[in-house]
Amino acid sequence: MDAPFSAQTDAGPTRTVLDACRRAGFALAGVAPASPTDYAEELRDWLGAGKHGEMHYLEKHVAARLDPQRILEGARSVICVADRHVDRAPSDRLPSERRDRGRIARYARGDDYHRVIKKRLHALADELSTRFPDEQFRACVDTAPLLEREYAARAGIGAVGKHTLLIERGVTSYLLLGELLTTLELQGTGPEERIDPCASCTRCIEACPTDAISPWSVDATRCISYLTIEHRSRIEESFHEPIGDWLFGCDICQEVCPHNHPTRRTRAAARHEAYASRTDSFDLLEVLDWTEEARRAALTRSAIKRAKLNMLKRNALIVAANALRRGDHEANHPRLRARIEALATDHAEDALVRDTARQVLRGLDRG
Repeated sequence: MDAPFSAQTDAGPTRTVLDACRRAGFALAGVAPASPTDYAEELRDWLGAGKHGEMHYLEKHVAARLDPQRILEGARSVICVADRHVDRAPSDRLPSERRDRGRIARYARGDDYHRVIKKRLHALADELSTRFPDEQFRACVDTAPLLEREYAARAGIGAVGKHTLLIERGVTSYLLLGELLTTLELQGTGPEERIDPCASCTRCIEACPTDAISPWSVDATRCISYLTIEHRSRIEESFHEPIGDWLFGCDICQEVCPHNHPTRRTRAAARHEAYASRTDSFDLLEVLDWTEEARRAALTRSAIKRAKLNMLKRNALIVAANALRRGDHEANHPRLRARIEALATDHAEDALVRDTARQVLRGLDRG
């Protein structure tokens, strides 16, 4: 079983670092050597196949993604940390009286993890710089070109599952990661060989409504999380119904993962308080009426800000059409149809929103 903090370290610098990570409030921490990736060929093949979609930033700085030395010259170690953001994994499909709402992924229901983790990493770097004044430390959250799940697995704080997410075995895959690259030579805390946390299980592959997952690989161009968060243009109509009620992100592959099923261990593994849910969904009519100012006010401190206003309205239109298609009978649904029709001809609206409104109306009219 993975342990929150490795017990295999001595009382030297590595133990000092892990103790500091614990004081910083991280649930998991470990150390990996800052050696090049073991998956350079796989990364190049994935990019070459265009499976990154419109995430063109992944094509940039490929050399840095392959070798942490390109991010911090002289790096010897990667200090890997993780927060849990869910304390249990209930089935939280929206009840029937709320199907005029769009669901958001669990990681985005509380404070923005980039801000939460980076602030503590910077404080941790300051503390360690005082303790080791001749060394350098650089904080990374997923905006840095580092293959963070690989190094977290190397550090022993989890293992990568077939859905490509890091799993704290028997506890959770609802993890948020951060790293400190450092020139400090530290003892690694991870396993000698790669661990497979899935064995013969293929539940995530079978449950994905868009067939985005193959073992240890995700075609982002088919992934609901990508489509609703990163994809900035029109979403192909073939993906509309599979998107279901997901307004921002998707948790389906994690909802079915056996490692997320409630157990005594999962109940004892509390999430970080910053990720306490403020809301699990948004009213679709409200989103479709948002101005940029309303969007900013609604998403203060939220990672949902990643999606632009026109993208969120595009997503809300697709979710609204799915609600109408299901034949739900809430009073708001006539209003949803009317709002879609109004947006389809509103030339003051963004072109992506108008185009999507027309797109979903055609789908609804075909039945």
